[in-house]
Amino acid sequence: MFHFFSRLLTVFKSRQTYFAYLLILPSAAFIAGIVLYPILYTFYLSFHKMYLTQPNQIPYIGLKNYIDFINTSFFWNSIARTFYFTIVSVGSELLIGLGIALLMREKLIGIRFLKMFIIIPWAVPTVVNGIMWKWIYNANYGALNGFLKTIGIITSYQPWLARPFRAMNFVIIADIWHCTPFVALILFAALSTIPKSIYDSAKIDGASAWQCFVRITLPLLNHAILVVIIIRTMEAFRVFDIIYVMTGGGPANGTQVITYYTYLETFSYLHFGRGSALSFLVSGFILIMALIYIKLLYRKIEY
Repeated sequence: MFHFFSRLLTVFKSRQTYFAYLLILPSAAFIAGIVLYPILYTFYLSFHKMYLTQPNQIPYIGLKNYIDFINTSFFWNSIARTFYFTIVSVGSELLIGLGIALLMREKLIGIRFLKMFIIIPWAVPTVVNGIMWKWIYNANYGALNGFLKTIGIITSYQPWLARPFRAMNFVIIADIWHCTPFVALILFAALSTIPKSIYDSAKIDGASAWQCFVRITLPLLNHAILVVIIIRTMEAFRVFDIIYVMTGGGPANGTQVITYYTYLETFSYLHFGRGSALSFLVSGFILIMALIYIKLLYRKIEY
């Protein structure tokens, strides 16, 4: 009798499992249709020559799209600009964000207002942020020119976005202003979990403020710092909207990062095959960086 009821319960559970899968199936099919199919079709297009002006002619060309980009200096220049943007932007945000997080932990006058208003730059949409900074940098009526001329640093208004390298750095400043609050809030949350008794014990043993920072704060923030670096690196490497709004990839392609190059190939030149190949090359770079960061994140850290 016990065996009979046991088998009956097993069959009932298996039917419940099948029924659960049946309920999930429509959602899974919908997600596959809007996510998986475009990815697979894009991968298919990357091996073909497709122009939107000739949609019925899609000849197979193998790896030619990939090889053409790898052998093109324009592609590697875009990659170099992307790495420069990512390294400078993320590095600056990490240093400034850590400083703000340490400041928010202190009991200073007005620190509550800092905690309230620190979120505002991050809450501003990226496109709005780009438009705002484009106005600030404007050569005719920009706030930056007005301020610098008022305090006597410059004698005439300057076109801050007219030179390639300088334009890239000014775009990076706009990105730092926008994303540093996110870094600061993550690190401040991690700092709040560190017991104050650890610092008290270290001070009793004669440790200075710098020694406490190096020997206690930084080791205990390792995981939070790595999480911030992973998130911001992935976002910075895929930067597009702020470049599109502020400079449009110019001047003289000085701010044309790899994602903007992909946009041009796909939607401006209508080379869907080349754009698809370029998007998968970008995905490859991001995947490699993600694997490196994940390995660092899950590495056993000895304190």
